[in-house]
Amino acid sequence: MTDKKTIVSSAKPYMNPYLAGILLGIVLFAAFYLTGNGLGASGGLNRIVVYFQDLLVPEHIDRTPYLLDLAGGDKNPLDNWITFMVIGTLLGGFLSGMLHKRVKPMTAKGPNISVRSRWLLAFIGGALMGYGARFARGCTSGQALSGGAVLSAGSWAFMFAVFAGGYALAWFVRKLWN
Repeated sequence: MTDKKTIVSSAKPYMNPYLAGILLGIVLFAAFYLTGNGLGASGGLNRIVVYFQDLLVPEHIDRTPYLLDLAGGDKNPLDNWITFMVIGTLLGGFLSGMLHKRVKPMTAKGPNISVRSRWLLAFIGGALMGYGARFARGCTSGQALSGGAVLSAGSWAFMFAVFAGGYALAWFVRKLWN
């Protein structure tokens, strides 16, 4: 078993956060310029899920108007710029992790929670976020980056609410991490 100090010392240091922010801004600008759209993730992930739904239960796709717009008839839900952006983001993140020696199986948790409970809470939180993103017709990354970049008042209000809600919830679950 490798201890934490060995893992940290073998990994390359993280990028300067100011430089990373500037590079993210350049990528966002390029996305707007090249595609006419900003950045986000839920739309691409949704299209990937709909693709597999269409393979397994095409009759469900044909009965659901929202899904029919994505995959009805001869339409391929993967034939959209956002799908390729999400796949590229996942592959790029994995490649970066490999190059910087950060890819390893682990569960980040505090001492007062079991691995099983941590995974269960992560699954529940992810399911709620995924449902909320589809219900709101977009994800927090799209709101924060794309909406914030074009100075959308709703995006800024939403992000302040997200951070306030996160800090308020953290008070209740802090003992799991201490």
